[in-house]
Amino acid sequence: MSDPVQLPFEQPGPLEPPPLLRRLQAEGPIHAIRTAVGDPGWQVTGYEEVRALLDDARLGRAHPEPDRASRTGESELFGGPMGGFDTEQADHRRMRALLQPHFSPKRMRALRGRVETLTTQLLDELEKAGPPADLHAALALPLPIAVICELLGVPYEDREQFRGWTQDAADITDRTRSTQGLGALFAYGQQLVARKRAAGDAEADVISRLAATDGVSDDEAAAMGMFLLFAGHETTVTAIGKGVLWLLATPANGRPWSPTRPGSTPPWRRSCAPRAWAAAASPATPAKTWTSPACTSAPGTWCCSTPAPPTTT
Repeated sequence: MSDPVQLPFEQPGPLEPPPLLRRLQAEGPIHAIRTAVGDPGWQVTGYEEVRALLDDARLGRAHPEPDRASRTGESELFGGPMGGFDTEQADHRRMRALLQPHFSPKRMRALRGRVETLTTQLLDELEKAGPPADLHAALALPLPIAVICELLGVPYEDREQFRGWTQDAADITDRTRSTQGLGALFAYGQQLVARKRAAGDAEADVISRLAATDGVSDDEAAAMGMFLLFAGHETTVTAIGKGVLWLLATPANGRPWSPTRPGSTPPWRRSCAPRAWAAAASPATPAKTWTSPACTSAPGTWCCSTPAPPTTT
């Protein structure tokens, strides 16, 4: 039997799967591995096997002996087991029952207009600032934070503070930093719940409604609110960034960038001063192309600050 492979796998780029992962998938669906902290584990790469595991009630985040469980990292949130082993399923059902009314399709549809307004404002500001533009700083980061803040009732002006705590809590290499970040985030949530109770408006936002729910303690409302704050913006920030990168890397023929294509430049390494880019055109009108002598990329490559799918020169 070969030695277990070591995580993390090397990845050539943000859109490219690790070559070692592809090799393991070709060899079989389940493999012995060593986590980033050296603990033993199993890597499941087969689609059907993953589906079967996710449908199996025996699989969960909790562990009967958490101190002896393997860890994937040092983060208090993601690094190891979480929750009570004997009550995990009941706790999960209760949490879903408490949160589902606040995220119903009707409530989410009601947010559409506000989200579109926020997006338009941020894009207008990005355009007004002119090139070069940092899409992460100008859109991918502030938009999800603004939306989740309004939804939960978290002051937007506190964003730098709680963003720092969420990044600390997610640190997979430093247990002390992760623990302190999670503690600071929870303490902030407790303060928010206290302010919501004092305000007396039980319908103002999600945290206010949670705090006013029978059987939900202040600490539970604070914990759920802060987990929603974390999950509600971190994942979306990543999704926007990678989604735009994928669009830039995928031309109209639907073929994504490939490291095996001769002379191709990955989109995350392209110049932000375009040599050539295409404006959106109607089916009856050919796309117009402008050139800029400021571009440092070689002819035939694409540039990252394209308002529409790029063309080559």
